[in-house]
Amino acid sequence: MTSLYLPAVLFPLPLCLLLGAAYSAAAGGDSRKAFSYPQAPTSDTVDDYHGQKIADPYRPLEDPDAPATRAWIEAENRLTESWLASVPERPKLRERLTKLWNYERTSPPSREGGLYFFTKNDGLQDQAVLYVLPKLDAVPRVLLDPNTLSPDGTVALSGYAVSKDGKHLAYGLAAAGSDWNEWRVLDVASGEETGDLLKWVKFSGAAWTADGKGFYYSRFDAPVPGRELEALNRNQKLFYHRLGTPQAEDLLVYERPDDPELGFGPTVSDDGRYLVVGVWKGTDTRNRIYVRDLTRGGGGFVKLFDDFDAKYEVVDNVGTLFYVWTDKDAPRGRVATVDLSAFERALAADPKAKPVLRDVIPPSADVVTGVRLIADRLVVQTMRDAAEEARIFTLAGKLEKKIALPTLGLLGGFTGKRTDTETFYTFTSFTYPTTVFRYDFAAGASTIFRKPKVDFDPAAFETKRLFYSSRDGTRIPMFLVHRKGMKTNGRNPTYLYGYGGFNVAEGPSFSPGRIAWLESGGLYAQPSIRGGSEYGEEWHKGGMLGKKQNVFDDFIAAAEWLVANKWTSPPYLGIVGGSNGGLLVGAVLNQRPDLFGAAVPAVGVMDMLRFHKFTIGWAWVSDYGSPDDPEAFKWIHPYSPLHNIRKGAKYPAVLAVTADHDDRVVPAHSFKYTAALQAAQGGDAPILVRIETKAGHGAGKPTAKLIEETADIQAFLLMALGASGGAAT
Repeated sequence: MTSLYLPAVLFPLPLCLLLGAAYSAAAGGDSRKAFSYPQAPTSDTVDDYHGQKIADPYRPLEDPDAPATRAWIEAENRLTESWLASVPERPKLRERLTKLWNYERTSPPSREGGLYFFTKNDGLQDQAVLYVLPKLDAVPRVLLDPNTLSPDGTVALSGYAVSKDGKHLAYGLAAAGSDWNEWRVLDVASGEETGDLLKWVKFSGAAWTADGKGFYYSRFDAPVPGRELEALNRNQKLFYHRLGTPQAEDLLVYERPDDPELGFGPTVSDDGRYLVVGVWKGTDTRNRIYVRDLTRGGGGFVKLFDDFDAKYEVVDNVGTLFYVWTDKDAPRGRVATVDLSAFERALAADPKAKPVLRDVIPPSADVVTGVRLIADRLVVQTMRDAAEEARIFTLAGKLEKKIALPTLGLLGGFTGKRTDTETFYTFTSFTYPTTVFRYDFAAGASTIFRKPKVDFDPAAFETKRLFYSSRDGTRIPMFLVHRKGMKTNGRNPTYLYGYGGFNVAEGPSFSPGRIAWLESGGLYAQPSIRGGSEYGEEWHKGGMLGKKQNVFDDFIAAAEWLVANKWTSPPYLGIVGGSNGGLLVGAVLNQRPDLFGAAVPAVGVMDMLRFHKFTIGWAWVSDYGSPDDPEAFKWIHPYSPLHNIRKGAKYPAVLAVTADHDDRVVPAHSFKYTAALQAAQGGDAPILVRIETKAGHGAGKPTAKLIEETADIQAFLLMALGASGGAAT
């Protein structure tokens, strides 16, 4: 039973960018003499924040389609392109990255109606193709190929759901990286469209009813035409769509106009009896669970968990006994049961009654990162020191088996239902390409289902997991990946990546772009800083709201450790982060510009005083706090990347990366930050911005664009590090 209780798509997601490079000292020459920066449109806007007047001179850049903004975008892209064109390694980088990316990538199959469904990218296809097959050894049949839907590969399959009888496929499409989706329906047998079309869907999947006649989904009201990028996403509503009917006739199932920030993630239990709705609010990990018994017709919802006091996820049910994954009274997670019938009887006697949770798998030192009920067992993923493991338990909580894994890494998938006898999962690590395994419950063993062949030698590299101390003494894990035999001479070009927020854990994962950097002799470093979930909710809380500075301190301490232990030194040390990680890069760059040689803040949240005024930005208040709150303003303003740029300070080389129509972290963040940093730069290093067109926050980006972007960023880094064979002009 899959859940959408706290949609990850709301987060300013970690965007590793698949780069595999590092950033350091500025390219030779005074960039201010080599070229002049484009003139950004300005205004005399001044805002009053709790009695403090704060200028916002680049406010006009918030409109990405204004003529002055378009002219600035074009001028900045020309400037960046001319700088990158002077890097002699750039063509070879594209060639090597193309070879590295040219490998088969397969998702773990899921089974519905006796058929298997999975996606596969042959290598250089812009988008993965959806396949169906009647049995595992059969020849797959193409069911949906998104590559045929646009000439430039910018229409992506954003999600899909198969009816329980396997006859119909509901699928979402996203154009040019937008979070807005259109959902359609295919007849699986014929591959023909049914004509069903649902618009203005965002942050929702589809949950089919057992009869296959329709599905539940959530959507927003249509935004004002032409203002989709800025429109606030509030008042999500839950609907039921019946096949063959127009969207205008969809049945409104649930809404909360009294609380417009609530969102609704529907699932239908595997036995088809219950509609389970995860009620979320922004990116807060706490949520609510409402349940409707579909066998009772149009009955109301039982508010199973309604206190907004913890995270709850219904794994599945056996009759009226629900298995729940929660961090209630267990910051690192536990698995418990709750009897719905008993709770309903208790409510009838006392409307204030609370559900009774009974432990099946009690909390431990490990963090629970995933739970599935398959083959009448509980498959439980856990994390220890930023790497995952998987164990199989009986429904009574008795440990049956620990799944053997190749090395330290991350797990995914575990598809299947309570009545299945197999599950498919993925395993990945820094030098272990994502591989799909099949686990047979009867045999108690895993076999490889799909293993990719990537054009590199994993044996040439090694991975270390070590620990260092942050400013306040907190012990932080960090992974180092490099060629075997690397010397600690203080001159290794180093790519230091971080995220640190929204309860998102960062562990070992494979990136074809990163391999190119390792092959060139670079060091990759990834600390598991606070703000994530590597050690449960307490680790998350340690890096959010008024404790956000801990995130920056953890990252700075990682850099200092690398320097102190002679892995690198400031002229060779580069930092990268995407989205919330872009905020991280911008903040630490202001606080310690002397410590780094170069930086790439990608699609970053840079204007911390206005982030909540665009699209889904309001949802991040749970992690950041609101600048409209006088107390929160006191901790937000001192680290906001845009507002702490120092005039005349010597900044290292910077390449901001964004997309002109990112409708999650709107491009105004990077636009205003770049213009302000260019105006303030007191050093010789270049301040550049790469602005992608026909792209969004990163999800669904075509393979060709990924390769081009990675090559450009690595070319920038080579030059900035002084590792290039030429010199920029």
